[in-house]
Amino acid sequence: MRMMTFLLVGLLVHVVFFLSIFDIYFTSPLVHGMTPQATPMAPPASRLVLVVADGLRADSLFTLLPNGSSRAPYLRFVNRAEKGTWGVSHTRVPTESRPGHVALIAGFYEDVSAIAKGWKENPVEFDSVFNETRNTWCWGSPDILPMFAKGASGDHVYTHTYPAEEEDFASTDASRLDTWVFTQVKSFFQSAKSNSSLRANLLEDENVFFLHLLGIDTNGHAHRPMSQEYLNNIGLVDTGVAELVSMVEDFFGHDGRTAYVFTSDHGMTNWGSHGAGHPSETLTPLVAWGAGVNYAHKVTEVQPYKDGFLQDWKLEHLRRVDVNQADIAPLMASLIGIPFPVNSVGVLPLLYLNNSDHFKAESIYTNAIQVLEQYKIKMSQKKETTLSFLFTPYHFFFVTLHSLLIRLLQDIFDLVQPVHFPSSVSCQISLCRSLIAHALEGLLYYHTYDRFFLGCSVVLGFVGWTSYVVLVILKTHANLNRLSETLCVCVTVVITGFLLIQRSPVTYYVYCLLPVPLWYSVLKDFFHRAMLTVGLVVLSVWPFLSGLFDKAKFRSLSWCVGCLCLAAFPLMPVVGREPNIHLVTCAGLLTLFTSACYLWSSRRRTTLHLSDRQQFFTQVALIHIMLLCAYVPSLTHSSLQQKQGLPLFNQIISWTTLASSMLVPLLSSTRLFHRLLSIFLSLTATYLLLSTGSEALFPPVLSWLMFVWINIEQEAMLAQGVSGRQELATIDFSANIDITKIRQLKLDDIRRSYFFVFFIITAFFGTGNIASINSFDPASVYCFLTIFNPFIMGGLMMWKVIIPFIIVMCTFETIQVATQLSSRSLFLIVLVISDLMALHFFFLVQDYGSWLDIGTSISHYVIVMSMTIFLMLLSVVTHILTSQRLFLWRPKMHFP
Repeated sequence: MRMMTFLLVGLLVHVVFFLSIFDIYFTSPLVHGMTPQATPMAPPASRLVLVVADGLRADSLFTLLPNGSSRAPYLRFVNRAEKGTWGVSHTRVPTESRPGHVALIAGFYEDVSAIAKGWKENPVEFDSVFNETRNTWCWGSPDILPMFAKGASGDHVYTHTYPAEEEDFASTDASRLDTWVFTQVKSFFQSAKSNSSLRANLLEDENVFFLHLLGIDTNGHAHRPMSQEYLNNIGLVDTGVAELVSMVEDFFGHDGRTAYVFTSDHGMTNWGSHGAGHPSETLTPLVAWGAGVNYAHKVTEVQPYKDGFLQDWKLEHLRRVDVNQADIAPLMASLIGIPFPVNSVGVLPLLYLNNSDHFKAESIYTNAIQVLEQYKIKMSQKKETTLSFLFTPYHFFFVTLHSLLIRLLQDIFDLVQPVHFPSSVSCQISLCRSLIAHALEGLLYYHTYDRFFLGCSVVLGFVGWTSYVVLVILKTHANLNRLSETLCVCVTVVITGFLLIQRSPVTYYVYCLLPVPLWYSVLKDFFHRAMLTVGLVVLSVWPFLSGLFDKAKFRSLSWCVGCLCLAAFPLMPVVGREPNIHLVTCAGLLTLFTSACYLWSSRRRTTLHLSDRQQFFTQVALIHIMLLCAYVPSLTHSSLQQKQGLPLFNQIISWTTLASSMLVPLLSSTRLFHRLLSIFLSLTATYLLLSTGSEALFPPVLSWLMFVWINIEQEAMLAQGVSGRQELATIDFSANIDITKIRQLKLDDIRRSYFFVFFIITAFFGTGNIASINSFDPASVYCFLTIFNPFIMGGLMMWKVIIPFIIVMCTFETIQVATQLSSRSLFLIVLVISDLMALHFFFLVQDYGSWLDIGTSISHYVIVMSMTIFLMLLSVVTHILTSQRLFLWRPKMHFP
């Protein structure tokens, strides 16, 4: 009863620690209650056409063909004819469609918590350009348009989307998605000619037409950005834009009151992914022209861009104006004279405006007041929830805000004085930009105001809980005094010198020097997967240093080879791997070979009754499933390359294998070797279907090392003369554990717990983790589906990440049963180790950067924080997976 209470308290404490990072690091930066701000002067445009080519890289659009022509001649002509202004829109990470469009249309960079809560919906309310318009008509993807329609006040944002099934990565050419959009827009304007009410709405001011073109992004994912499908799709979009402009101008009688903005939400890597911060993902094109937009001025001097793109794109003679992605929202609002989105943090790019200096000054002033409104609300909210004597205001505004506003008001007054006009405009613009910069710093200051206080509280909680667990261990096992003495020696001496003087055994050097590289990694700013390689190399020599090599040479060599092979995987890239289906097939064959060795090793140790036909049929079925799963990825890849789509047979096999992966092992015998083999084959088969290259080799290598670990621990217990040692041949997972044989905790059990924690982390981070899901190759799930569905695809990739985790859990379940290790003591040891690691990773959690950066920092913390929760939950799953058996038919009873 006391143990159950302790487990429940421990679970509650760790749930609180786990949830703390979301209150500390991942809360919405948005505030509400601001007054909308609009420029009081008449706008230059009555309407705006926004075209977003999803997934379009800047270099893909601007780079010329080898013959000197452009694949986007119309958009190139806009610049060459000096009809508009061009530049690069610098996106922030994560470079995904939803946050990219939020930045473009709402003007702020969405936080991770909002993105995780809903992709198409609005988990938090925010203002946008569309919300401030009189009417907005949208055409495009069902993944993007609904969130702006549902987030708008009133009923003035109209969306037209195609079915989600059209977003198929296996399609012959996804450019048909863009063709659909252009066709729908043409039909819309044609129908408006005969529809008087619709025509009247179109002729009003403050209207926006939004075209979301997903074809380029889908072709990039399916065929890579260097493919003809991707590049030809750019030409199709360019032709579509040219026809769109001609149609819009004809409809409105060439009144010169239409502004056009062409850009992209994010780019794409060479291997067809996005989400991180590579320049190919963060550099997107921006071309604006039409009413109120400045012309592309010719320049003779060297422009202040050192990235070399101007020369590569042959555009060095035209002025390039780069912006941050959120700056496009205030630009669009200024062009058609609507209020700036109240949540926007963008800065109006004045070089894109073709208007009077007075208009520019008024517009940037409105921008400054709009950002300052957010700052005031944020400050007042924090001040109301903080004791007055503890409240520390943002230093800049606390000292200089009053004087700065007085100067701004004086400059506005000077605007009406002709004699001071030029200098006043220049000064006001400069001051407004300064005010915006400091207001944004203040917003960040108050957004993270409580972070230090909450962090200190969580740290104190960690230290208190870990100290309590250590005391429980020491009180429970008196023989752990040896461990505390050893630790005191390690802390109080100069490690190497003291050990030399004492003539200590070789193993002492390993125990004492091992913390050095570990604490070195703790002191570094980030956790590197390469440290797992270092750890595995160190573990590979353990049998030689501990004396086990003399007693079990083959197993010791197998351990060494297994560790070194596994050590290669953390050095491989998480994202950006080139697909290699041949390696997947090889992994399937290696799995079958490993299974054969597994059975050969156990053939003289275990026997099954001849009447157990279910076991025979289960093993035969698993072998055939493995052969199919080794072949299906190759067949799928070949079919998609030939643009024949995903074969239905492959899809049925894949989903059936996935659904049965946790059921089929329950049909096998509960004897150790047979049950572990069934689990290994069933999980690895699913893993192969989710693999595209070298990562497919990870489960066979990991499983082989786990199998060796089980055997070598037997030798270790034999060398120690432990009475609780149980022969592997006699282990049946379904047998009841004899409580009287559960022994006291020994020093070597600390090592077993450390190995377990280390292998858990290696299994989780060896080839990828939850951080890499956003940048995964869509080809990983092509055996299951090719139609874009972020949640199903993400769930499949998450299961792929968890499979190695379950393999390690099953292995340690076996070791625990075989060595009669106390589960309570094991739980306490792992708890201390995981909490110490969690405390370190708590300080490394970050709420900025790419999803790869954010996800890595979260996953480091999540895995160690969830160690306790996973041990309790997965230990139940693992126990069922290893000890329970389903019978399709009952074996015949034999009577003497």
